[in-house]
Amino acid sequence: MSHHEAFANALLTPDLPCPEGLFSSNGADPASRFAVYRNNVHSALINALATAYPVTLQLVGEAFFCAMAGIYVLANPPTSPLISEYGSTFADFIQRFEPAASVPYLADVARLERSRVCAYHAADCAALDQQAILQALQAQTDLGELRLQLHPSITTLNSAYAIVAIWAAHQTEGAIASLNPWHAQNALVLRHGLTVKVFALDNGSIAFINSLNAGAGLEMAVTQALEASTEFDLNQCLTVLISHDAITHLHTEQKVSP
Repeated sequence: MSHHEAFANALLTPDLPCPEGLFSSNGADPASRFAVYRNNVHSALINALATAYPVTLQLVGEAFFCAMAGIYVLANPPTSPLISEYGSTFADFIQRFEPAASVPYLADVARLERSRVCAYHAADCAALDQQAILQALQAQTDLGELRLQLHPSITTLNSAYAIVAIWAAHQTEGAIASLNPWHAQNALVLRHGLTVKVFALDNGSIAFINSLNAGAGLEMAVTQALEASTEFDLNQCLTVLISHDAITHLHTEQKVSP
């Protein structure tokens, strides 16, 4: 094991002793200095999780969150130099964390918050002009041949709980009192400009967007949306996508001659 690996392992494993070979330029005990540094790193990672999951923290309280995050940090050291990427598996950890079972929607709320972080840091991609999209849709004689490419910030979530309502209630003073978390809700997350937006959408719209992201043509995407919900409204869903600059490319399928 290299000196770097030994240092990293000791830094993230409280039971390990101070790595050999360390010294302090002012004569202080290296072990005590290393313990302070280790504690600072541990605290910084917990703080990074608290920043990325503010609603998750509010749902369980600071003391519980920090204890839960501390256990996560010990078992999941960073694998990337980008602090924004840390905690990508936190929601899955919460799902398995037995003390959090009394808040059954906690993991899904954490997934929504992770989607917001990912959306904020997603690659920039210029959206098509809204008027140009409308003109292309109106001019196309066979809409089934069209493929709509969506902004890379877009993600969707399906939950058995009202995750969008839960998240939204924690953005407005006093909204929690009227909150009912016990109904299924689907979320669409996207970045519009520099602002990350969260929407509650019906099953059909989520299926439609997932199909487009999987590369399906417009006709296939609509078919799958209607299979998910016979009440799917194509115009309404397209309005959400177009008005929030979520469509970046329009492609026409090339039919192969027999």
